[in-house]
Amino acid sequence: MADSLYFSLWFSDFGAAEILVRALSVMRQFPFSQTLPGITYYALHPVGWNEPTIFEQRFLPGATPEEAIAVAADMLHDDYAYVFEANWDLWTPETPQAAWTLAPSMVRIIVRGEEFEEGEAKTQGEVQLDFGLDTPFLHEELQLTSEVESRVRANVQMLVDFINRVEKSGVASTRLLWSESGENLAQKLVGRLQRVQ
Repeated sequence: MADSLYFSLWFSDFGAAEILVRALSVMRQFPFSQTLPGITYYALHPVGWNEPTIFEQRFLPGATPEEAIAVAADMLHDDYAYVFEANWDLWTPETPQAAWTLAPSMVRIIVRGEEFEEGEAKTQGEVQLDFGLDTPFLHEELQLTSEVESRVRANVQMLVDFINRVEKSGVASTRLLWSESGENLAQKLVGRLQRVQ
């Protein structure tokens, strides 16, 4: 069953002055889509998720990470969350029997101040990437053929490469790839691939 997939990051220093600097360092590692490059949307959430946004902006064409961060930099507060949307290209079947194409897939980059939503950053991540459902990394709804396996492996490699770039950049002190259900993506993937071997 499809599950929401997240990548959470915590930093050794993450006060108000560092919030957007850390976010920018993560965004610079992100493999933006070739067809929808850059940051396409930004929203500012005050205090908690139940409060209405106090600022939103769409970027057409997409903004560079530096341009998007510059827009957000005017409103730095420990009790705000900054949400950026971007896309990366993942292999997707047009229909279950049709050819696969590289298509933009939306990722939300959530940056939380220390006081936002009563300190949610401590448990959810100071910077968190919401990849949406884990379907592109498993495609459990499809019969596993050599083509499906190849496309799933390519998508997983994209995810692993991004995580490795973040790790090598040394920006985060702690990181965690996790799913909403608590199931381990690697174990699910191994289990899926072993079913046909």
